Amino acid sequence: MNPTRRTVLLAGAAAALLPSAPATAAPKAAAALQPYASYWYPDSLPSGTPGPGITWRSLMDWRAADDPDLAFNASTVPLADRFTPTPANTTARAGQARIQSLVSFGPTAGNPAQGSATADYYALTHWAYLDELVFWGGSSGEGLILAPNAPIVDAAHRHGVPVLGNVFLPPVAYGGQLRWTRDLVQKDAAGRFPLAARLVAVAEAYGFDGWFVNAETGGGDAALGADMLGFVRELRSLAAARGQRVTWYDSMTVDGTVSWQGALNDRNRAFFESADDMFVDFRWSASGLVASGEAAERLGRSRYALWAGVDVEANGWNTAENWDAIVPRDRPHITSVGLYRPEWTRNHLPADRRTPGDFHAADDRFWTGASLDPSRPDAADGWRAPAVSVADRSTVTSLPFASVFNTGHGLRWYEEGAVTSDAPWNHLGLQDRLPSRRWVVRTDGARPAVSFDFADAWRGGSSVLVAGEPDAPVTVDLYATRLPLAAGTVVELTYRTEAGEVDVELAVATAEPAEAGAAPPYRHLPAADPGSGWRTVTVPLTGLSGTVHAIGVRLTATAGPVRWRLGGLAVRTARTPAPAAPSALRVTGASGGDLRFGWTPARGEDVRHYTLHRVLPDGTRRFLGATCQHAYFAGGLRPEGSERAARFELRAVGELYSSSDPVTVTHIW
Repeated sequence: MNPTRRTVLLAGAAAALLPSAPATAAPKAAAALQPYASYWYPDSLPSGTPGPGITWRSLMDWRAADDPDLAFNASTVPLADRFTPTPANTTARAGQARIQSLVSFGPTAGNPAQGSATADYYALTHWAYLDELVFWGGSSGEGLILAPNAPIVDAAHRHGVPVLGNVFLPPVAYGGQLRWTRDLVQKDAAGRFPLAARLVAVAEAYGFDGWFVNAETGGGDAALGADMLGFVRELRSLAAARGQRVTWYDSMTVDGTVSWQGALNDRNRAFFESADDMFVDFRWSASGLVASGEAAERLGRSRYALWAGVDVEANGWNTAENWDAIVPRDRPHITSVGLYRPEWTRNHLPADRRTPGDFHAADDRFWTGASLDPSRPDAADGWRAPAVSVADRSTVTSLPFASVFNTGHGLRWYEEGAVTSDAPWNHLGLQDRLPSRRWVVRTDGARPAVSFDFADAWRGGSSVLVAGEPDAPVTVDLYATRLPLAAGTVVELTYRTEAGEVDVELAVATAEPAEAGAAPPYRHLPAADPGSGWRTVTVPLTGLSGTVHAIGVRLTATAGPVRWRLGGLAVRTARTPAPAAPSALRVTGASGGDLRFGWTPARGEDVRHYTLHRVLPDGTRRFLGATCQHAYFAGGLRPEGSERAARFELRAVGELYSSSDPVTVTHIW
């Protein structure tokens, strides 16, 4: 590996290492109410005074019962089970290399707990190729231990991806102090590591899946190395008992010094044995990875528990990498892949082009490759996109199942095709389970463009747009599934045709493709409706039995060019009743127009999320926000006209997007 890569990494990470700029700090009036993602130092705090918008906290002092923001930060979506369908192409493999991503979603301090009023956000959607997400960050001036915010965990869990918090002990050049490393590994009178237990307690209370430990502060000795090793062993033991995991970063060695090895060897083997996985530093070589994989197997471990670091922060899909050293095309994969900062797909865009559409176009290019179709990789593409090497996974296994193709951000909010808020927003916890293969388009003619689009939606903020001049039938693969069929099973499609004329058919397969890269054995069922605007067509799966393995749509243009929009898909056996209503809606804190809401969750397990609306004096409802949590913050509210009190309504939303009766609260200005 080029030795300058490490310098590039640290330079690129400087924004995460240094204190937040004052411009990111919240106004004081709102600071006491606006909940943010949590961050701590291990124990002792820096000298001096924290910068604007920064709160210095000690993890040693944290207790769940005393955490005022826990209700806003705790994930409510359990980690879903996944399955691997027949790969979409002949090069993607199951059971070999895995993909890990280290992502900075925002600054250490001032990272809102439940989204914010902008659509300019790294709304990761290609979960099907991911096996582990690390909530990257940490700063010597803000905090070193980061807990992921709930929306990210909820979205990842819905797609079966575990999320790790980050323990970052920065290099001395970036403000790291060896005392913080010693704080982390301090022992109590019984010889235990109290902060190991505290980390496990945080992950359990917040609902995420473990920790990524990155000790890069130099100056240590063998005694510190022994303490760190004991700490990692205890952390993993406690974590495993709670279903959590620990990944170690190849930085500190067993002698306590920081020396990035770029391989699994005698200097870091004990840490690898004490953790679930290890991120191999960017200094790796082809021969070193081969030796590392062999060493892992001699230890009785999988070679794919090693993540070979690939730094994409600076150049994204233009990154020059020896891909055959990690995921060769012609022999078994050597190790797994650790992607450092793939949010480049957002960050490299000019400020005036950071629209959701521009972002998803770039993100599709990164994860799928130049062809933008995982079923037909471009062999000439120098970027080895994850879809080329790794088989996609899916969590769509039970009924009822529904999606409105909500990506977790948007330019406005829609309910049944009508705009109920014209404010841009992001909240990944509202993201649907999304199509894993974006976008597989099967046609013998001209291929239309397929994308998430934000100019119109049925619900949420986005829909699927098919646009072009197809001169032959076009089948768009949507979901790989394992949905059991029963008497009365139906599929509902909600769509609209904006331009041209299109015959619509539902494509359903009850078996897997004959081989990797082949099309599912679809049966096509009429789903046409000659009406205009949004309409919902119900397609009975009469005559089918067994299990639905794939769902798509087939479009045949009868006049063009075509703009056809899919706003919703649902599979059900019967109309599921609306969920029970939540109760005890209350304002738990107020500062001017900044309000905290809390409530008692609805009974039952069929709640997808909660929506909060404001009832205006004329009786209309304005959407304020939605969340999977049982608390919500709304900022910047003000009286409407001469009103003396504001009325708010909260509803539980079920899997099929039916809403409960509202529960209300009134706030006097």
